[in-house]
Amino acid sequence: MTSDRLVEFAEGLARVAASGGGTTALAAFLAEQTGAGVLIEDAQWRHLASAGTRSLPATARGAADPTLRTLPIGPADAPLGRLSVVAPAKQLDGLAAAARLAAATISVELARESGGGRARRQSFWESVLDAAYHDLTAARDDAAVRGIALATQYCCAVVEAEASDGEGAASDLRALVGEAFRAGDAEVGTVERGATLVAILPAEREVDAARARTAAALLPKSAAKRRAGLRVTGGIAGPAPLLDLHRLLAEAEAALAIVRRTRGSGSVCSIDELGAYPLLYRGASVEELRAFSALVLAPLRAYDEKHQTELERTLRLYFANGQNVKTAAAELNVHRHTVFYRLRQIGEIAGRSLESEHDQLTLRLAMAIDALHT
Repeated sequence: MTSDRLVEFAEGLARVAASGGGTTALAAFLAEQTGAGVLIEDAQWRHLASAGTRSLPATARGAADPTLRTLPIGPADAPLGRLSVVAPAKQLDGLAAAARLAAATISVELARESGGGRARRQSFWESVLDAAYHDLTAARDDAAVRGIALATQYCCAVVEAEASDGEGAASDLRALVGEAFRAGDAEVGTVERGATLVAILPAEREVDAARARTAAALLPKSAAKRRAGLRVTGGIAGPAPLLDLHRLLAEAEAALAIVRRTRGSGSVCSIDELGAYPLLYRGASVEELRAFSALVLAPLRAYDEKHQTELERTLRLYFANGQNVKTAAAELNVHRHTVFYRLRQIGEIAGRSLESEHDQLTLRLAMAIDALHT
């Protein structure tokens, strides 16, 4: 490589490292730029990453191959790992400078991760939340290197704590989250971001997601039992695949912000429980508005279709007449007690309370959107 090309190559390595892709992304970059096969192993010659189209050995340890060259990653007397490149023998000398630059960059990555298992795990979850992985295979390989068992789906909770005495809230919050969220084979990830704690919760099945939401909702009660004056507030979203966690994080953060403004501290809610507020908070598109309306009204429409009832029409007339049961009953040509009975049914079937101003807003907005866009 020319000196200018080496500078460009070094800048490329820096960009890859800054993106959080880890050893897998650095190996892929080296292979792409040089055409060599690349194998990265740790200090005990265990596989960390590989890339390129050339045939690679299972390990470079003890390999006597003229097409393979191995460099230490980090200090030669106490390496953090080894970088091996595979290419035609006559090309290896020309790759030496690029391989050394790559080994130096990888050494920084491995040194950063060598601060203990917890630090290595947290750096992985931080990369996932920052959408640093664009390929699921790369994410799974990096997780395996760090000893993390992954699930196919996750929920994401964002919680914060405050104490009346102003002390110990963060440590109490970590303990509460550790006790509340437990998983099977897959790992619960946690990342601290400023005053909030992000919990990444495996949810292979819908029942797992439901349990995660229930555990999140119970956090404020657990906090009060743990210490008087300790209040936990938060939001939870999901489930979604691993590479969509950055989107779930944004939804959970929006849920936290909405809960703070509409319910004050001491409550944790799912984004799905907040009805119309997420649409108003984020500024939804027409497609999102129509999807929201269909989702809210679907239970009533399904019930009406199955039982030949008029619950949706009853609710529309109830709202259209200023929640006057007598007037709605006259338009429906039924007794007002029938309207009262239907309203109770509507609350149960839709999962909304007509006594709640928040749920009323959700139902009214869903009907307004439906009237405008159907």
